[in-house]
Amino acid sequence: MPLDLSADEAVQVAAEVGLTYLFAPRFNPALRHVAVVRRELAVPTAFNVLGPLLNPADPQHQLVGVANPRMLPVIAGALAVQGRSALVARGDDGLDKLTTTGLSRMWVVYDGSASEVVFDPRSLGLAPVSLAELRGGDAAFNARVLRGLVDGKRGPVRDVVLLNAAAALVTLELGKGRLLEQFAECLERCREAVDNGNATATLERWTSHSLACR
Repeated sequence: MPLDLSADEAVQVAAEVGLTYLFAPRFNPALRHVAVVRRELAVPTAFNVLGPLLNPADPQHQLVGVANPRMLPVIAGALAVQGRSALVARGDDGLDKLTTTGLSRMWVVYDGSASEVVFDPRSLGLAPVSLAELRGGDAAFNARVLRGLVDGKRGPVRDVVLLNAAAALVTLELGKGRLLEQFAECLERCREAVDNGNATATLERWTSHSLACR
């Protein structure tokens, strides 16, 4: 699947499929001028913070993963000022997403404010796993894992993907009830989408429409 679609192509795929991938250099061409310097520095810079805040789709609901724990409240605060509904998350294992190896720190952004929550996946019935069980590989390996996941293969990768997909859905429900109950409901919706074949069908449509742009 081509991911480096132009802005017009990405918008077209989103309209036809319901999701798309926004290749940053296509939307923020000015960042190309600093890309080489960033690679040479090989350390996080301000651009790592700016990235999640420069989404060209201007979403009002966001799940944002952050690797640097010090940046969690910074990004959450910026999203709050923008009036977004968002979850800003980092696993205690260092993953820039909600993890299933243990606890995660999550900032809940809603109605102009941000507050921190400690999240335990066991509260949703997800068994703790090792970080090695979540580790990816090269593109071919990751593609096989993704295909197995949408085709219904169970295991640690499925659990962590469904958890983060559920978190994205929860951002649409913030302020409407108890957070844990919202997570449980959205997690079940994500499970159903995989188990009933909808996830596979969506991936096929996404792939075919993206290839049609070439």
